[in-house]
Amino acid sequence: MVPNSQKKNPILPQKKELTFSNLFINWYFKHKRELPWRETRDPYTIWISEIILQQTRVAQGIDYFRRFMERFPDVASLAAAEEDEVLKYWQGLGYYSRARNLHAAAREIMSRHQGRFPSTHKEVLALKGIGDYTAAAILSFAWNQPYPVVDGNVYRVLSRLFGISTPIDSSQGKKEFTALAAEIMPSDQAGLHNQAIMEFGALQCTPQQPDCSACPFAGRCVAWQEQNPQAYPVKAGKTKSRNRYFHYFHILYRETTWLHRREGKDIWKGLYEFPLIETDMPMDFAELQQTDAFHHLFAEAGQLSIAIDRPVEKHILSHQVIYATFYRIEIEQPAPAFEAFTEISIHDIERFAIPRLIHIYLEKNL
Repeated sequence: MVPNSQKKNPILPQKKELTFSNLFINWYFKHKRELPWRETRDPYTIWISEIILQQTRVAQGIDYFRRFMERFPDVASLAAAEEDEVLKYWQGLGYYSRARNLHAAAREIMSRHQGRFPSTHKEVLALKGIGDYTAAAILSFAWNQPYPVVDGNVYRVLSRLFGISTPIDSSQGKKEFTALAAEIMPSDQAGLHNQAIMEFGALQCTPQQPDCSACPFAGRCVAWQEQNPQAYPVKAGKTKSRNRYFHYFHILYRETTWLHRREGKDIWKGLYEFPLIETDMPMDFAELQQTDAFHHLFAEAGQLSIAIDRPVEKHILSHQVIYATFYRIEIEQPAPAFEAFTEISIHDIERFAIPRLIHIYLEKNL
């Protein structure tokens, strides 16, 4: 829905929309950070930056952004690359489905839009991996189209400013906050306003210890009046994390080792890892040796020389906690089960896109 067609929000004082926006924009000009993706209105550049920043802090994302853009400066170069190379350049950022979606969307742009980034809401939203937030960011930042950007920062700012207790992770909350964000956004300065309110949330109205004493909205902010900014935003509830237990085998035979490419709908699709046995509960090596999976993996491998890397690595994802144990195993001869893996020189591991968990192990052991 086009933002200007949405109903007026009764929370807002009548005809005060510009007052709110002007305060955000004035603050922004005084305090904004100089960031490389703000130096352009190129939709491709904005798109890449927004996808990187979805799960990465700005300070960490800058170097990754520059490295990625140096290798893939435009849609054509990204579309022409192999997926493995795209994943390698994404390594360290995590949430690798983002990189696969970028790659697929770049190919969509080349095939359906003759290499030109689409400029309508419907077309942008149709690209793989782009949702309402990212579409609004691209359209408003690149073309100043009046679509409100509603991210975590905006939820926090608006919920505190107007005292909104509707859970932000509910469908009603998303509708309510999107309508309010559109209400206070001037249609002729949509991009600037969106940048300003997001930056305000990132630097001023922070999750912990917001600087209320220097806030331009002090006095009219509901959370300030209640002296309780931590009460906002409200969430209905978090998804419980599940524990997973990974046993990785760094198998060595002379100058050779083996990697496995993850497939399916599980985490890290398309990345390479050491041969793996996953168990339902913690298990020491003596117990692991008794499993059918272990016997199958190392059948006919001969005598095993084993070193166990300690401590167990704890790797926290959004809804999962991985407990990983690494076993460095030297074998007498390759086992038949290894034919399912990719055989490589031990010196070539860095050529492959691997999860952060594997990278940490290699940093300690190579």
